[in-house]
Amino acid sequence: MSRATELLTTAEEAATHLRSAEAAKWLDQLGGIYSECEWALGWLIDHDRTDEALRLALALVDFWQFADRIGDGRDWLDRVLLARSVEDASHAEALFQAGLLAFWQGDDAVARDLHQRSLEIASRLSDPTGVALALTGLARIELRTDIGRAQALSLEALDAVSRTNDQRGRSNALHLLGAAAQMTADFPEARDWMLRRLELAHAMGDLRTVAAESGNLSMVERQLGNLTRARELADHALQLADRLGDSWMIPYCLNGLAAIALATGHHERAATLLSAADHLVRDQGAAWPPDEAPHFEHTRTTTAQALSPKTFNQAWSTGHSLTPTEAVTYALSPLEGESALVPEPGRG
Repeated sequence: MSRATELLTTAEEAATHLRSAEAAKWLDQLGGIYSECEWALGWLIDHDRTDEALRLALALVDFWQFADRIGDGRDWLDRVLLARSVEDASHAEALFQAGLLAFWQGDDAVARDLHQRSLEIASRLSDPTGVALALTGLARIELRTDIGRAQALSLEALDAVSRTNDQRGRSNALHLLGAAAQMTADFPEARDWMLRRLELAHAMGDLRTVAAESGNLSMVERQLGNLTRARELADHALQLADRLGDSWMIPYCLNGLAAIALATGHHERAATLLSAADHLVRDQGAAWPPDEAPHFEHTRTTTAQALSPKTFNQAWSTGHSLTPTEAVTYALSPLEGESALVPEPGRG
């Protein structure tokens, strides 16, 4: 067995664990061999073993996001897709993943083209999961400018997998429907979609999605005035993201906790958390997604108005200087009047 093949086997095994309780261990293992994986990708492409190169690239997608290497992921997926001419389900999947990475960096024109190409291939292959994923990729982009269109695409995605045992396409569609409802202030509907996705994530054993959707639901509960429940969910999301080693998710958790701090009158804490979140997003080379950006902007504007310029700038500077570990510790520290962290919520 060649070294490239060994690395492919290891990466594919690791990929099956990156959303489980063992994620941190496997992230460390991938981090230790990442330079070799990059060598293997280049070697497989150069030796016209593009099917294996594509498998390796897809196995590394979650790692690229977890480890803040989105630029690497986009470059390698572009190279593999350019070298490979077979338009099969794996090719459609790679186009979808490349589109997601472009979206996270705010490169919507490229993301739209990649998702559209993925949709065309998946439709031609009558692949319901591929169709649903591509539709939700397009829906993410539409959230920026046309929420109604995003909802329509997400419902179409949900319908595409309604008569299948699919989980991924259904999960993505539920997420987009929840995000769209939250953005239009239909909070009861948003809660329903998000609870459905949480239930599915638990059934899948997908702890990363549990963390993400707990954070999303926290935003909804806060806007419904349920601040204690919002804090429980936000703390749970951050604790879980930290335990998984998912540095990508941490700033979104901080964004939610900053909004809760603002809602409870802790303005300096809100500014500090928000600055830490913004600094981490910038370090990722990412852009705030459309469902998170309004909360970020509202918290920043309101805290700046509530505090003196000197106090706001000091809090912002403090947050900017925090390491990810320090930011997590600060975010999970008790608010004034609390004696301990809010306990983690149950599965509901």
